[in-house]
Amino acid sequence: MKIAALLLAAGTGSRFGGPVPKQFAALAGRPVLRHAAEALLAGGQMTWLQPVGEAESIAPVLAGLPHLPIVAGGATRQASVRAGLEALAAHAPDVVLIHDGARPYLPPGTIPALLAALEHHPGAIPAVPVADTLKRGADGVIAATVPREGLFRAQTPQAFRFPAILAAHRAATQDATDDAALLEATGLSVALVEGSERNIKITRPEDLPRMEHDMTARMLPRVGTGFDVHRLVPGRPLVLCGVVVPHELGLDGHSDADVGIHALCDAIYGALAEGDIGTFFPPSQMKWKDADSAQFLVHAAGRIAARGGMLVNADVTLICERPKIGPHAAAMRARLAELLGVEIGRIGVKATTTERLGFTGRGEGIAAQTAVSLLVPA
Repeated sequence: MKIAALLLAAGTGSRFGGPVPKQFAALAGRPVLRHAAEALLAGGQMTWLQPVGEAESIAPVLAGLPHLPIVAGGATRQASVRAGLEALAAHAPDVVLIHDGARPYLPPGTIPALLAALEHHPGAIPAVPVADTLKRGADGVIAATVPREGLFRAQTPQAFRFPAILAAHRAATQDATDDAALLEATGLSVALVEGSERNIKITRPEDLPRMEHDMTARMLPRVGTGFDVHRLVPGRPLVLCGVVVPHELGLDGHSDADVGIHALCDAIYGALAEGDIGTFFPPSQMKWKDADSAQFLVHAAGRIAARGGMLVNADVTLICERPKIGPHAAAMRARLAELLGVEIGRIGVKATTTERLGFTGRGEGIAAQTAVSLLVPA
């Protein structure tokens, strides 16, 4: 089955009222939208991820994640969904999941439940029964009490058989606030599957600390360390922490030999108890010959996301006499933060020497040691 995920990030977030739209606000060190994208991709079921919104804002947030070219959004949510569906039409997915970029957390069972419901219905949404008594108001007073029996709060992602929802959008004459309403208008059934109170849509600034507390309260800290060494040789570029550093020598290795990234990957894999960089990218495989180590770090970050975790911080120490690392440290921090999808304040890069002792002191090679702190669900 070919499954596409439509990730909506075109809204201006007028109710949020912050300096940036809510989907770009920082949550546990990363933009809300990044959390939402990783939640959709974590289970490995998605064939395509189709972002919708302003490419200039979205592209840096999704750096390193696999996705289709970003589609510009419309004046309304419905117009944005329609634009994304039309872009997906060329790929002809069997199923599409339409998700709000302001919903950063998906309970692990949500997507499987939606896909199972689509075996019997053309649409399915997660929903939570209304628990509070509902009042209809007018002029600041109660006008009526609304019976809550049979009422649900709709959530996303909403899942549909692709041809059905595309046809519903093309035929729509009303501006719907959710996509299920358009399918309902055509007379097709939409199943309800169990939603979750943790599937929060960020709407107001106070939602961020509440969501962050909820995300971290069920997690345990994990710490990992990494160490790597490569020999300096002529005729190779010197790549350190994802940055090409001018130097007469470069590091020798099967890939680009970026000791900083290699040690950082080992720290992450170690914290997750998933082995080391050689477990996933063995040097015996020629496809990794001269490979850009950035892709290794993106994979390591993906493993954190797949486990439902988050990076608290990472610290890299480069050990060498030359070149001087200080002038390049800011660029290295920025590159590592981009690859890991976190704010730069969570990444440290520094250097030290061995007082001209040992192989690093003689300028024969460069070493790196790293430490990371993660939060991972218990």
